[in-house]
Amino acid sequence: MQVKKYSGELVPFNPDSLRHSLSRSGATADEVEKVFSQIKHKLYDGISTRELYELAFELLKNHRNVYAARYSLKKALRDLGPEGFYFEKWVSKLFQTNGYEAITGQTIQGHAVTHEIDVIAMKENELLAVECKFRNDIDAKISVTTPMYFMSRIKDISDIDYTFFQKTKKITSGWLVTNAYFTTDSIKFGKHYNMNLLGWDYPKDNSLKLRVDDNGEYPITCLTTLNTREKTLLLKQQCILVKEIVRYPKFLQHIRADAQKTKKVLMEAQGLIDSPLEHV
Repeated sequence: MQVKKYSGELVPFNPDSLRHSLSRSGATADEVEKVFSQIKHKLYDGISTRELYELAFELLKNHRNVYAARYSLKKALRDLGPEGFYFEKWVSKLFQTNGYEAITGQTIQGHAVTHEIDVIAMKENELLAVECKFRNDIDAKISVTTPMYFMSRIKDISDIDYTFFQKTKKITSGWLVTNAYFTTDSIKFGKHYNMNLLGWDYPKDNSLKLRVDDNGEYPITCLTTLNTREKTLLLKQQCILVKEIVRYPKFLQHIRADAQKTKKVLMEAQGLIDSPLEHV
């Protein structure tokens, strides 16, 4: 049986891949098998990956909202668009979780030209320049020209003193972060030049999706108890993370949530950040 990808390409259905993605939701082994069995009965040749995702999402949601929320992470990152402004904010939060001070949208002067840097992050002796590549396309890939271009930017801003967070330092390294995939050539290029690449599934043992499951830095767009309008309103208030709703429930006043709605959202949010996943 074949599955139609977003691009229209047909690929063989991989039951192991589906089971694995279901297990990443945090569902128990029994629940995964139950959902897998229900999906299997609804499969047909040429089913789209989107329909497959929606089936799995709804069935997981029937078990627990938290499972569906975690399962939706990839889509939730795309929902930080359409321009990627909120994706940059979210990436800065990831660095802050790792002990960095971080700020977005900075313009700095290089040796030759000025550069707009998506995220500047600092910790101890490190000063990082972070380039964020946001993609709306579910199967999008970052071609080798992107790390090539980024390397030239890092070269232009190297060996110059910059002042951030009341400290003056030189850029120590650059990071290229994307919610998409890197092509094989991009990865080869990055490895050869010791570049810091972070993508949806790369590096394999420390990818974006694994980091989020480990540290609980889920974007609010994961939450199934919020609709699209409510998520947009919260993002406009700079409420980017699920954790921020738990810490500051007053954010929910901006969506005019009543007591019952507030309780549901907070329960889902708390459940999501209280259950970090092991690498499975």
